[in-house]
Amino acid sequence: MPRPITLFTGQWADMALDDLARKAREFGYQGLELACWGDHFDPSRALEEASYCAQKRDQLERHELSVHAISSHLVGQAVCDRIDDRHKAILPAHVWGDGNPDGVNRRAAEEMKRTARAAKKLGVGVVNGFTGSSIWHLLYSFPPVPVAMVDAGFAQFAERWHPILDVFAECGVRFALEVHPAEIAYDLVTAERALQALGRREEFGFNFDPSHLHWQGVDPVEFLRAFPDRIYHVHVKDAITTLNGRSGILSSHLGFGDPRRGWDFRSPGRGGIDFEAIIRGLNSLGYQGPLSVEWEDSGMDREHGAAEACQFVRNLDFAPAGRAFDAAFAEDS
Repeated sequence: MPRPITLFTGQWADMALDDLARKAREFGYQGLELACWGDHFDPSRALEEASYCAQKRDQLERHELSVHAISSHLVGQAVCDRIDDRHKAILPAHVWGDGNPDGVNRRAAEEMKRTARAAKKLGVGVVNGFTGSSIWHLLYSFPPVPVAMVDAGFAQFAERWHPILDVFAECGVRFALEVHPAEIAYDLVTAERALQALGRREEFGFNFDPSHLHWQGVDPVEFLRAFPDRIYHVHVKDAITTLNGRSGILSSHLGFGDPRRGWDFRSPGRGGIDFEAIIRGLNSLGYQGPLSVEWEDSGMDREHGAAEACQFVRNLDFAPAGRAFDAAFAEDS
């Protein structure tokens, strides 16, 4: 049975959910992955208003859309980050508060607990998001970075996320970290270390997004092979590297869409990722969850891109073989 094709609403939060749902259905999507910002999904209202979740489901069902996951990337980022003025722009006012860093970290952690409870009430089993990281700024080891500083970062991550994941466990909901630069896990090695820091508890897994691995030079299929039991959700997003002798992989403090960058995101099928290999990898894992388009391409109209991406994923997806192609010969022998 084909996997459901959904659209992540995070890049569309400027649009009212009802308008986006109508467009998504016209584009061909079967569901939405609801972002916990804009008017798309509010965990506080979900817990405080008896009819909120039912109204959200009714709103989607009117457009023949389902929901399999919600996403709390922005608040999750503030759980472990070293808070500064950048975070004010991405956080709800009640999480930012007075901006005191320790208070922001604590309030973000409490909001993630509430998000787990809200997901349960909505009837979804996965919350995608970020964790933040207190050690991302130590990526390049100069001045030399003592091992103890990195160890402390992973220990802090575990200390802050264990209580959050306890609530996820109580709710029967899983948290899927989008392995991503600026998070505690951004490649295979750090993803493994994050799992180890948490004692490999089942509530914590990954939202597999190949775009963030590809530009680093990491084969996304190797990530699938490394964590076959931890792929809780999948994003379909493409990326391309343009290392032409003048550009660098660290992107030179240039914004997305600047042609001088060494890499950028692309609409699915228009970058450098081998998505057929990814589908084959997902088939080998038995993954049957959503294929959720996270559409980001600074050089393309988003409505054109989202419609094209939906058709791309529909053409791309295929079920694994039920039997070997040469099985008939074995039966005859």
